[in-house]
Amino acid sequence: MENVTVLDHPLLKHKISMLRDKNTGTMFFRILVEEIAMLMGYEALRDLPTQLVNVETPITEADVPIIAGKKLAVVPILRAGLGMVHGILALVPTAKIGHIGLYRDEVTHEPHEYFCKLPENIDERLVILPDPMLATGGSAIAAVDYLKQQGCKHIKFMCIIAAPEGLKALHDAHPDIEIYVGNVDECLNENAYIVPGLGDAGDRIFGTK
Repeated sequence: MENVTVLDHPLLKHKISMLRDKNTGTMFFRILVEEIAMLMGYEALRDLPTQLVNVETPITEADVPIIAGKKLAVVPILRAGLGMVHGILALVPTAKIGHIGLYRDEVTHEPHEYFCKLPENIDERLVILPDPMLATGGSAIAAVDYLKQQGCKHIKFMCIIAAPEGLKALHDAHPDIEIYVGNVDECLNENAYIVPGLGDAGDRIFGTK
């Protein structure tokens, strides 16, 4: 699918495998999610524009590249997306942060909005939209819908694990956005959980049931 990148770095795959283990505790799970987000962010941000500035090194003066401008926002889908924020901020600490709060109805599996707060001038920014799991795609589609309603034109969605069904649904609904995936799993089960997956990412990040 166009605009979909499935990452294949062995370090990334190794860390995702550790996430899947049901015996991985909350603290280690949280650390792994941050590390994976950093590795994914490195790939997702490889096309950031740069500009030349003049610096004086211990040897001489030189024109060297730096990131051009500061128009970047990280907008996690609450609550599990929060676990990926610090990994991305480790790469771009000046990025602004917003939040999109969605919860999934346990019967219909449809997303419902409960909180949205975005940085100013969001329509001028590159928006990184992280959520560890892309299951049915409903929450991601609703989040992108909301961002586009606010005028956002450049959106990159990042997820650690995706079900084929959710990946197709998101791509079909928003073929213009860039999607970065750590791993595409087998399928969704009857409860709309990813198989083999890793369970509920939010519960495992925050230590809740």
